[in-house]
Amino acid sequence: MKRVLLVILFVSVALVGLGIQQLVVNSYMSDPEPKRVFEELVQQFESMYPDFEVTVNTFAHEDFKVLLRTWLTSSNPPDVVTWFAGERMRYFASKDLLEPIGDIFENGFEADFPKAFVSASSYEDRIYFLPQSWYWWGVYYRKSVFEELGITVPLTWKQFLDVCETLKANDMIPITIGTKYLWTAAGVFDYLNMRVNGIDYALKLTNGEIPYTDDGMKAVFEYWKQLVENGYFIEDATSYTWQEAATYLFTGEAGMYLMGQFIKDVAPPDVKDDLDFFRFPIIDGNLGLYEDTPIDGFMMPANAKNKEAGKTFLKFIASKEAQEYFATELGRLAANKHVPAPDDHAKKGLEMILSSDGVMQFYDRDTDPEMANAGMNGFVEFMTFPSRLDTILKNLEAERNRIYK
Repeated sequence: MKRVLLVILFVSVALVGLGIQQLVVNSYMSDPEPKRVFEELVQQFESMYPDFEVTVNTFAHEDFKVLLRTWLTSSNPPDVVTWFAGERMRYFASKDLLEPIGDIFENGFEADFPKAFVSASSYEDRIYFLPQSWYWWGVYYRKSVFEELGITVPLTWKQFLDVCETLKANDMIPITIGTKYLWTAAGVFDYLNMRVNGIDYALKLTNGEIPYTDDGMKAVFEYWKQLVENGYFIEDATSYTWQEAATYLFTGEAGMYLMGQFIKDVAPPDVKDDLDFFRFPIIDGNLGLYEDTPIDGFMMPANAKNKEAGKTFLKFIASKEAQEYFATELGRLAANKHVPAPDDHAKKGLEMILSSDGVMQFYDRDTDPEMANAGMNGFVEFMTFPSRLDTILKNLEAERNRIYK
C-alpha cells in the first residue's frame, strides 16, 4: 500500500513538474453513443491542448442527479459538470454553488448562441451555463409499422385516439412509456397541459402561480384519463426505465412513444432509419402549437480548484467545431447557432420548432426541483391509480403552498 501511495505521489509531482494541468469532468452521458462522442471530444481537446489531462467520471443519469448536490457543496468538487439549462441550473446558481462563466464568451454570449437561450443559461443577468445541444420532443413511431397497418399520422386528438384503437385492435401496445424514473410522465403532462391550456398557463404553473386544483389542471387529467382508462399505455410502466420501454417500440410490440430525439441514441442500427416522429396532436385548435425543447450543457462548481483549466475546456466545447461534431454524431441540434442541422431527421425537428408558437424547457427543468419531484410522483401515481386524482391534486396543491409560500 505504501509503495502504491509513493507511485501516486511521484506521478503527481512529475505532472506538476511538466506543467500538466489536471481537469476533472463529471458527466451523466452514460448511454453508449453520447459517452463515446463525448470521450472523442475530450481526446480532441487534449490533442489541441497537450498541457491538459482530463479525467472524465461518468455516472448513470439518475445517479448523477442525486450526486450533483453533494459535489457542488463539496470542498473538492469536479471542475466541470454536465447539467440542464433553466430552473435546474438557476436553483444551484441562487445558492451560490456555481461559478459565473460569462467571460468564456469573448464576443458575448449572443455572438454564438441564440438570444432565446440567454434566460435559460443565466441567473440575475450572469451566465452560469454553457449550452451544448438541444432537442425536440415528438411522438415517435416506426414508419414500417404505420405503413403495414395503413395508419396516417394523426393531427388531432380524435385522430390520435383512432390510431391508438387501430394499434390495440392489432394486438399492439398503443403507447409505450417507462416511468421507473419519473420524468417521462412529465413529458406527457407538459404536452397535454400546453395543448389544453396554452404555454402562458403552463409557465405560470411551473412558476408556482397556478393552483394544482385549478379547473385547467383537472381538464388536463381528463384527457390523460382517456389514455389510461382505455388501456393505451403499456402495463406496469413503473417497472421500466425509458430505455427499456423503448425496446417495445423498436421490436414492433408497441406503436408509439412520446420521447425526446435522444431515443435514437439507444435504437438498434437496423431500426434508426425506420424511426420517425410527429407533433403531439392538437386538442384545442384555438391555441397555438407549443413544444418542449430542453437544452443540455455544462456548469462549473463555485468551489472548483482548476477554474482556468475548466474555462479553457468550456471555450473548446462552445466552439463551432466541437458543437458541430457532437451534433452530427448524435443527430442533435447544436446550441451554437452557426452549426446547421446535421441530417434530415434533425432538419425536420428544427422545422417543427421554428414553426411552433412558443417553447418551454420541460416540467422538471422549469419548476422548483422540490415541486417537480412532488409533481412527477403525482403524475406517475395518477397513471397507476387514476381514481385518486382529487387526492393527488390536493396533495400537490399543499406542496405548492408550502414550497412557494
